Amino acid sequence: MQKLQPKLFSALKKYSKEQFVKDITAGFIVAIIALPLSIALALASGATPEQGLYTAIVAGFVISFLGGSRVQIAGPTAAFASIVAGIIATNGFSGLVIATIMAGIILILMGVFKLGSLIKFIPFTITTGFTSGIAVTILIGQVKDFFGLTFSESPIETIDKVKEIVSSFGTINIEATIIGGVTLLILVLLPKVLKKIPPSLIAIFVSALLVKFLNLDVLTIGDLYEISSKPPMPSVPEFSFETVKAVVPDAFTIAILAAVESLLSCVVADGMIGSRHNSNMELIAQGAGNICSALFGGIPATGAIARTAANIKNGGRTPIAGMVHAVVLLLVLLVLMPLASYIPMPAIAAILFVVAYNMSEWREFVHICKKSPKSDVVVLVTTFVLTIVFDLVVAICVGIVLATLLFMKRMSDETNAYGWKEIDEATDKENINLKEIPEGVAVFEITGPVFFGAATKISDAILSHGKHKKVLVLRMRSVPVIDATGLHAFDDIIENLEKKDVKLVISHANEQPLKILEKSGVYKKIGAENFCTNIESALRRAKELTE
Repeated sequence: MQKLQPKLFSALKKYSKEQFVKDITAGFIVAIIALPLSIALALASGATPEQGLYTAIVAGFVISFLGGSRVQIAGPTAAFASIVAGIIATNGFSGLVIATIMAGIILILMGVFKLGSLIKFIPFTITTGFTSGIAVTILIGQVKDFFGLTFSESPIETIDKVKEIVSSFGTINIEATIIGGVTLLILVLLPKVLKKIPPSLIAIFVSALLVKFLNLDVLTIGDLYEISSKPPMPSVPEFSFETVKAVVPDAFTIAILAAVESLLSCVVADGMIGSRHNSNMELIAQGAGNICSALFGGIPATGAIARTAANIKNGGRTPIAGMVHAVVLLLVLLVLMPLASYIPMPAIAAILFVVAYNMSEWREFVHICKKSPKSDVVVLVTTFVLTIVFDLVVAICVGIVLATLLFMKRMSDETNAYGWKEIDEATDKENINLKEIPEGVAVFEITGPVFFGAATKISDAILSHGKHKKVLVLRMRSVPVIDATGLHAFDDIIENLEKKDVKLVISHANEQPLKILEKSGVYKKIGAENFCTNIESALRRAKELTE
């Protein structure tokens, strides 16, 4: 078990001047990449431009300082955009602050109680489904700004936004569309020519110049928001029972999503640098980072896979790089933030289009639909649709319940009970077809876990097969586990067999089932002498009981 110690402490033990230079370089480059993204994601979340930078600065620094990964870069991400926008629209920014603080506390508790490894139990189909769904909601949410549409209403729900887009498409602004198109072309084509320069930064610069010097009728950030270059300052929100109660589901959603996305980013980073992250320490860092972000006027944050990968590719190998990235963004906020007022809204929309495309995982989506079992496709599509039509809370809850039920159905189908005449195991050294079965004895083999999804099926099959016999032998070598319902089924079997004066012999009970049977008293009811290590001794014992 790994200790709850930030990676920064171990990284500094063998720190060198050469690595310090690489970390500063990587941190500076990542800050340039994070600058337009932080502003764009804040606007997509219904927050102000500087609040996106507050998040990248405060959460980015705290998470790097306390984190369980050597190279994780944290900040606002697209996954939170629709959730944050919904919370702000419903409960205001103060409601978001309270929800984020509560989510931070949940994340810290998850790390303290060593729940980091439990994230792996969330099925890949669910994470792909809601990630793709979030990408679609982001894309739909930016259509208005990309085409310069004029809405008659301000819808919150994605479906309502689609209706409003269709009804108001006649208000399209050609100049805004051209700026959006030019920005999109730069974002798509520039990486093929200049790999070292962040395309989003060039795209914003070019689009701002076009709007300014051609005097185009295009909305900019300055037209919609009052830009502030003030540094993030702490403030404590007013807590009320009603607000806390209202945002509890949102807090859990933020916590789960932050945990999933940050730990997935850590796994990707581990593969790139050949390291191993501390998942529980990372959860604590994510919790602390989100609490600090909320208290300093920011929005929820998590590990950003794209920025983390950029950090690694540019030589960052310790948390110092992430801390440098936060400091550089702070300097930009203090010195250059007023220039953000010239950024055109269609350019922001184009950047978010690319973000949505990159996070959509459409190739994985198509692959699952083509290659995976129908049950997995059902979970994927259900989570995807619910994320778009309703929200992430509903999507994750329904997706997990559906995935669990389908998994139990599959496990139930794998659990069976066969009478000895049905078994044909030519290579089995204990093949009971080759054994002499005493008269009045029935042999039954159980395969698979005996749990609540299959216990009744096993019980019914055994009791129906054991009619008119004196002894029933249960061969359990292929039973890995028994749960409480399976234990209850054993009680029913014993009770029914006793009424018919049929004895029960158990052959080859594995460690977990044997312990459960001993602890519950079922072992004593059956009798220690009726538990045998293999089929030969079980048949000998059965023969003794028939005499």
